[in-house]
Amino acid sequence: MPETARTLRALIRAKLGDHKFVTVSNREPYVHARQDGRVTWNRPASGLTVALDPLMQVCRGLWVAHGSGPADWEACDASGRVQVPPDRPAYTLKRIKLSEEQQRKYYDGFANSALWPLCHVAYQRPVFLREHWEGYREVNELFADRIAEELGDQPAFVFVQDYHFALLPRMLRERNPKALIVHFWHIPWPNAEVFRICPWKHEILEGMLGSHILGFHIRQHCLNFIDTVDRELEARPDRELTAIVYQGHTTRIRSFPISIDFDDVSEQAASWKMKKASAALRLAYHLKPDQWLGLGVDRLDYTKGIPERLQALDLFFERNPHYHGRLVFIQVGVPSRVNLEEYKSLNLHVDCKVAEINAKYGTDDWKPIIFLRAQFELPVLIALYRQARFLIVSSLHDGMNLVAKEYVASQTEGHGVLILSQFTGAARELPDALLINPYAPDEIAEKIREALEMDSAEVRRRMNKMRDRVRENNIYKWAGSILKKLTRLT
Repeated sequence: MPETARTLRALIRAKLGDHKFVTVSNREPYVHARQDGRVTWNRPASGLTVALDPLMQVCRGLWVAHGSGPADWEACDASGRVQVPPDRPAYTLKRIKLSEEQQRKYYDGFANSALWPLCHVAYQRPVFLREHWEGYREVNELFADRIAEELGDQPAFVFVQDYHFALLPRMLRERNPKALIVHFWHIPWPNAEVFRICPWKHEILEGMLGSHILGFHIRQHCLNFIDTVDRELEARPDRELTAIVYQGHTTRIRSFPISIDFDDVSEQAASWKMKKASAALRLAYHLKPDQWLGLGVDRLDYTKGIPERLQALDLFFERNPHYHGRLVFIQVGVPSRVNLEEYKSLNLHVDCKVAEINAKYGTDDWKPIIFLRAQFELPVLIALYRQARFLIVSSLHDGMNLVAKEYVASQTEGHGVLILSQFTGAARELPDALLINPYAPDEIAEKIREALEMDSAEVRRRMNKMRDRVRENNIYKWAGSILKKLTRLT
């Protein structure tokens, strides 16, 4: 039987004991803003926060994150705490305030101009500036201090998220030796030859090795990390046990493929309310009954392969004129890191390519591509997923990609086809998708044709197998696997 919120809650009661449960991330799970003179809230577009929120509602612990919303500080107390979800409080969110300068150096700077391109190997050159590194270290120290204040000397399980906090595990262990620390790295880990160009590689590796368990999505990323440490530090790696001993401390390196709350998404998708919303959506975008809908849902990031996808659509319409007027492709592009030049350039490129394709093939009553630069709540995305004959995930490199799993969970009637990059973690779990090389637009164009023309029985067979896999390997199984390994260390 698949893990559920109930079985995870029972596991937590049995294993957590007197340990406090703390999650740390850069992005917060809920954001407050002002609208029409009152404070409102929403959930940001983030696979990480959407995945972890159900876990935290079960754990009822403390989530520490950067408070980035324009009305965040109106909604919380003097210590930056607020109970969330706002409509049904289940746990505490503690916000940490960062100055614009800290944000520029730590987030826009070292995290996303250096570590992000370095780890994704998507042919975007990393930028290494000392002021960015110093800002990154400063913010990691700030988070360590605030978490230490919350914990005092009590025992705790601390769940550190992602590449924003490579230095945090070691800092936390120095401040509270009783804390058991898991660091989950949500993006890929490159091979040792790539990582060695980072000027502060030793400090980053030493920070990460402060954790008791270091998690990645797939085993290959674990092995890449072990190879990197073996090359750069005087450490004792054990490849058979996938562990590293450094300065007397053992860090276990494990793969934990993250997932979603399958039952929640699937139940929403199957509801009468969602069927009605899906029909309204077709009307809103003037989709005719005989038109297929193709879909892409991504942050506007150069690792997501959106230009390559648009090039493939251009080739598809050029080579398959009988689909003119019969296929509409909706690309949802969530604005991301808009202060960085490479992201501004990507936005401009996407705008131009969409306009070019629509001008080249469109007619008075048909536009082949609808580009929605917006952030949608999950129910809206589920309505889109339900209607889409195919979803394209063409990431050039991705740790997992939860959009692919959301699409599978939303396909309750089994009518959709997933076109999936082989360079995502999700491809390891979903071999029944149509796997693509995202650098090959010709191949993507051919898979679009195959998705549209696939026999309905084959479509259902593939989708049902993927649904079984995502149902079994859900977010609660992911969290339970990590918690079980962590509690063995107590």
